[in-house]
Amino acid sequence: VSDLQEEGKNAINAPMNPSTVDIHPEDTLLEENEERTMIDPNSKEDPKFKELIKVLIDWINDVLVEERIIVKQLEEDLYDGQVLQKLLEKLADRKLNVAEVTQSEIGQKQKLQTVLETVHDLLRPHGWTIKWNVDSIHGKNLISILHLLVALAMHFRAPIRLPEHVSVQVVVVRKREGLLQTTHVTEELTTTTEQTGFFIVTIIFPLKLERDAFDTLFDHAPDKLSVVKKSLITFVNKHLNKLNLEVTELETQFADGVYLVLLMGLLEDYFVPLHNFYLTPESFDQKVHNVSFAFELMQDGGLKKPKARPEDVVNLDLKSTLRVLYNLFTKYKNVE
Repeated sequence: VSDLQEEGKNAINAPMNPSTVDIHPEDTLLEENEERTMIDPNSKEDPKFKELIKVLIDWINDVLVEERIIVKQLEEDLYDGQVLQKLLEKLADRKLNVAEVTQSEIGQKQKLQTVLETVHDLLRPHGWTIKWNVDSIHGKNLISILHLLVALAMHFRAPIRLPEHVSVQVVVVRKREGLLQTTHVTEELTTTTEQTGFFIVTIIFPLKLERDAFDTLFDHAPDKLSVVKKSLITFVNKHLNKLNLEVTELETQFADGVYLVLLMGLLEDYFVPLHNFYLTPESFDQKVHNVSFAFELMQDGGLKKPKARPEDVVNLDLKSTLRVLYNLFTKYKNVE
């Protein structure tokens, strides 16, 4: 063990690869051409990096508070898939077909495989680059775990603010011809934020959203917000009452998209076939489908594509819901 540790230190400290990183003995037990990564200790002490971890841990614990799950350390608490399973089930509002408790490594990896396949099905249609896999998560690779959590927080529009421009120095150790070689790479975990307070990555949403009247309303005239909400509630109930439906809370009652679809049918005076949307949506995806379908109906009616994302409305983002309803109010306020 001492020889291996010394070999690792010599490789790290070689003139062609200067570094002050200490390699643990287990990190030098590599097969030929195998590689292992580790975070530079200096990066671990970066305030932004620490803040990112704290925000994500607090978010997970908030989501899973009803499950009585408390995460203290990401690598140790998430590697076996148990917490990730519960987190995804809660966020996506779906039940995964996996064993509840798995002690063996094979069982843990099988659970992780199922969880990550579900995550990939959600993220790939939105252009995500997958920077994690079963082996890296189960191997307690903190970088992979952070990439996964940031992606989930962004996709489900978590009501948190992640620190901007967080990057870490990563040391990559590879064994070639019996000798350890190291390289250093900078791994970017977050980039920029957008005014709404939710985290946005520029590779997926490259355009900064222009501020509108609702940004100003929320920032500078919150006292008038209740007046706007009351006007919109009066408007939607004028039409939804025809179906014996009534709205009292804008952000919650439009979140599943059902009222939006029915409202469009009432405003344009047509019947929306029930097979086109979920009348009683049970999952996050079904709700997103409903809101997306309502957006299509709005565009068919001559309205511009809403600025809000369907996921924002589903996640109870009041500002997004108000934007959508105000566009309807502007065009249909005189419709009886």
